[in-house]
Amino acid sequence: MNYLSIRRARRKDIDELIDLMLQYIVDFYKRPRPEEKELRNLIEHLLSNPEVGVQFVAELEGKLIGFSTLYFTFSTTRVKKIAILNDLFVAPKTRGMKIGEQLFKESLAYTKANDYAAMSWQTAHDNLIGQSLYEKMGGQQTNDEWINYEISNM
Repeated sequence: MNYLSIRRARRKDIDELIDLMLQYIVDFYKRPRPEEKELRNLIEHLLSNPEVGVQFVAELEGKLIGFSTLYFTFSTTRVKKIAILNDLFVAPKTRGMKIGEQLFKESLAYTKANDYAAMSWQTAHDNLIGQSLYEKMGGQQTNDEWINYEISNM
């Protein structure tokens, strides 16, 4: 029997989490490979500063197979804190097992339990599988209210 656990990331997870994050950044999103030290610093920062953000991991039979990352900020118009689901990733070999749904549900439950006004997220236009998951989970596209902009410093 496969035992799946969805839980907060811990220090002992850092090496495996780095491997998953590299798959997510490089293999899935085709971005340049970041320095491992920078990823390690990011994970350690989140572990040490949960008011900034948290990571959840999916563990199957003792091996990490997915993760999600929430970052926190405030909404002046709502006069409350909000959460941004910045990342949701499941290793390709374990997709189709509803692990992404479990990570999403855990992230959402965290925001509800901690009185966040909302959890928001973005996904790439061509990530149709991700869009399907988000719509299944009750997400609604909000393109009609705000337009996203970015200035890249890279």
